[in-house]
Amino acid sequence: MTSSPNQHLHDSTLTAARTLLRLVIGFLFAAHGWQKYFEWTIAGTQGAFAEMGIPAASLAAPAVATLELAGGIALMLGLLTRPVAALLALDMLGALVLVHATGGVFVANGGYELVLALGAASAAIALLGAGPLSLDRLLFARRRSVRASAAA
Repeated sequence: MTSSPNQHLHDSTLTAARTLLRLVIGFLFAAHGWQKYFEWTIAGTQGAFAEMGIPAASLAAPAVATLELAGGIALMLGLLTRPVAALLALDMLGALVLVHATGGVFVANGGYELVLALGAASAAIALLGAGPLSLDRLLFARRRSVRASAAA
């Protein structure tokens, strides 16, 4: 089966789109995780989570901060992309349901527009995977090819 010049253009466009999406969404999550750790502090984030009514705020705050910081970096690198992106999508679903749904759409009113966008982008990354420009491809593509050769 041969590929057409249009297929190469499609593949390179998809690679660029996946990479751009991972880098931008990863950066935003890492920035929010950094903020929870170093600007607000974990104790401050725990207090804020408790005020917002988030269950188990003393456990949730460091877990969310770590997920967002480490997960954002992992997305930028394309490392463990699908599971990390799925966890970040769940993180944003929790933020939407537990905190932002009653604020309406707009973030200026405490609404859900940002968490909805971040959650949808994370879900898309989980569905699409990291793509060729990623550590996932570098680290795990060889294992897939070895397994495929062994199965043949």
